[in-house]
Amino acid sequence: MRRWPLIVLLALGAVVVAGAVVYQVKKPAAAVPMAAAEAAGKSAWDFNLTAIDGQALPMRKFQGEVVLLVNTASFCGFTPQYDGLQAMQTTYAARGFTVIGVPSGNFLDQEYGTNKDISTFCKAKFGIQFPLAERSDVVGGNAIPIYRWAAARLGPENAPQWNFHKYLIGRDGQLIGAWGSKVEPMSPELRGAVEKAISAPVRS
Repeated sequence: MRRWPLIVLLALGAVVVAGAVVYQVKKPAAAVPMAAAEAAGKSAWDFNLTAIDGQALPMRKFQGEVVLLVNTASFCGFTPQYDGLQAMQTTYAARGFTVIGVPSGNFLDQEYGTNKDISTFCKAKFGIQFPLAERSDVVGGNAIPIYRWAAARLGPENAPQWNFHKYLIGRDGQLIGAWGSKVEPMSPELRGAVEKAISAPVRS
């Protein structure tokens, strides 16, 4: 059996410890769950966002409307879905519907680093006119409250797995369902759900 000099063993131990520290620092924080009972007692209108220009964007502003909440990104293979999202906004806005985009870098950091760059890109490239929130986390330990609520209500399997995940919120502020990144905004599947939600009476 080979005997290593003590100084070598100490050096190796230091490397192992340092590596463990680095791993712990870089490891994503676990999601902070919202208790099911707490989530059940809330609606989307109980949460507040911050708009991409830094102004307050309370969800209560959209109370009584149907909302499609989408986590977006500027450098993703699904980024062209911005066209479909704007088409939905144009088609249904007059009937009490809005898209709200939440730019996020959670998935491979496929988003600009500043809200100004995100806003410029969205307006110049896609002519986005629907509300955009500031760059935010939608999963993990720093997920904004409305996304924690949605995950608690629909389950982690319906939380965003990638960019352009879609939550549909009814006029009563309750979640109707979730659609993954591959579902195009103007697909018959999603349009059908939006039209049904728009036509449904508001539950008291």
